Amino acid sequence: MSSDEDFSLVVTSEKNQDTLEGVQALLKDYQKSYLQIMEDQKELTVSIAETQDMTKKFKQRTKKLTEDLKEDEIAFKEQLTSDKAKLDALQRQESDLMEELLRIQAEIKEEDSQNAHLRERADVFTKMPEKKFVFSGKTGNANDKEEFEMKPHITYPMEEGTALITFEEEDVAMNILEKRKHKVDLGGECSITVEAQPVHLMMPSLVEIDTEICPRRVLISNLPKMDTEILQNKLEIHFSKSKNGGGEVDACEFLPDSGTVVITFVEKNIAERLAQTEHHEVKLQKAKQKVRVTPFINGKITNLETRASMCPRTVLLTGIPDVMEQETLQDMLEIHFQKNGNGGGEIEAFLYNPLGQHTVAVFGSVSSADEEDE
Repeated sequence: MSSDEDFSLVVTSEKNQDTLEGVQALLKDYQKSYLQIMEDQKELTVSIAETQDMTKKFKQRTKKLTEDLKEDEIAFKEQLTSDKAKLDALQRQESDLMEELLRIQAEIKEEDSQNAHLRERADVFTKMPEKKFVFSGKTGNANDKEEFEMKPHITYPMEEGTALITFEEEDVAMNILEKRKHKVDLGGECSITVEAQPVHLMMPSLVEIDTEICPRRVLISNLPKMDTEILQNKLEIHFSKSKNGGGEVDACEFLPDSGTVVITFVEKNIAERLAQTEHHEVKLQKAKQKVRVTPFINGKITNLETRASMCPRTVLLTGIPDVMEQETLQDMLEIHFQKNGNGGGEIEAFLYNPLGQHTVAVFGSVSSADEEDE
């Protein structure tokens, strides 16, 4: 330690508790400490109250936020459900619109097909074989219209041991049917009993036919009168040559009712090409003849309605045994049903099918327009 350092005397004053002054001073110090503690306690109480108030407000805010969150969650779920329902509705609407679009497209396609078919038919009608008409000076009611008439040609398979009788009068057929059982005398003590039954045929009441152009056939008209075989050969030779617009011929057929010829080609595009030119010069005799080539029309029945119709003048005889020769028995039956005393009358047609044979009767239209078809 250096001898140059200074030293100072520190005097600590302590209150003497034994003296009055010391006690009073100590009381003042305690009072100050008490006041300080009370002040600190007051501040602590205020702080605790503020903290409690803040905690209460925080809890209230937390509760409100929780409630708001739940409400928002419920609202979100409701909105999500609503949006999903709207989406489903839009998807259903889209599906319905797609179905409607497909239906409209199908209808448009069908309309286009029908329009094409109508145009095709219009082309057919404009290219029909030409017919010459002469006005005879007679006029008719404008309301009258020409209707399509179809003559029936009905086959009727006959059972064994039966016969068909067509009388000239309907009343005679009705008498035979009303009597039903008929005893036919075959000579001597021999006789047979036959039964008369009505004849029912299925008659067409409505026939709808759809037409289309055959892609491989043409109809040739405006032909001169000449040998049919020579005509067919010359037409086949002419239209089989490619320089004449033709091609390989598959068949050549003459239609006697119209005096026209139908040529069938192997390939499909030849018939259309020839019909577009329409008029062709063909050497049929010594000079060239201008013939007309038009499309050939195929017919297809699209609707057929039938009705059961009873033949008014025809009767079916059943239960005819095989007791004698066919011609002899047929003559005996015809003689019996011609006699007025047996309820019969004049017979227009008679057909007998004996046992062991198969016969088919053909019913056609009657000659009189006032009578029904048979």
